[in-house]
Amino acid sequence: MKTVLLAAGISLFATGVHSQQQAVDTKQSTLSIHVGKAGIFSGLGHEHDIRGPIHIGRVVTGAHPSVEVHVDARALKVIDKDEPEKDRAAVQKTMLGPQVLDSERFNDIIYKSASAEPTGEGQWVVHGDLTLRGRSRPVNVQVRLKDGHYIGEAVVKQTDFGIKPPGKMGVRAADEVRIEFDVLLAR
Repeated sequence: MKTVLLAAGISLFATGVHSQQQAVDTKQSTLSIHVGKAGIFSGLGHEHDIRGPIHIGRVVTGAHPSVEVHVDARALKVIDKDEPEKDRAAVQKTMLGPQVLDSERFNDIIYKSASAEPTGEGQWVVHGDLTLRGRSRPVNVQVRLKDGHYIGEAVVKQTDFGIKPPGKMGVRAADEVRIEFDVLLAR
């Protein structure tokens, strides 16, 4: 689902002969997920915004840069500002439950890069695998460096990870979700 992750780091793409490993600053790095709405009566539904911390992350710079990021699915929170608390709690329960993330069985969401290619100054496309609900799928992440932060996004389909977008009566969550991140490396 929304997940993850992705990348976080990605400074990895610094050039250099020697490899250097650096941790992600987990206190200042965040993951945001936007879930749209679909269905014949989607005009009656709500979009959802979800946020969570990056639990563990590391990047390796040098000749073979890489990134690995972990998000604890149980720490993701629905932050819909215009929704009553009762509605947010219901969405939260569905998201973490067996129908969507099944966070008790699959609490670790992981993104591991395979390669990165520069697309401009301070910009990359990172190719890697996202593991969600025990399934791994290739996901490309757009990343740019801004004021010392690695900011980026990716779009994934819930159905690629065995998730049937929840909903009822002609209104459901959209299959495609947008994942955004803001990552700072530890000093």
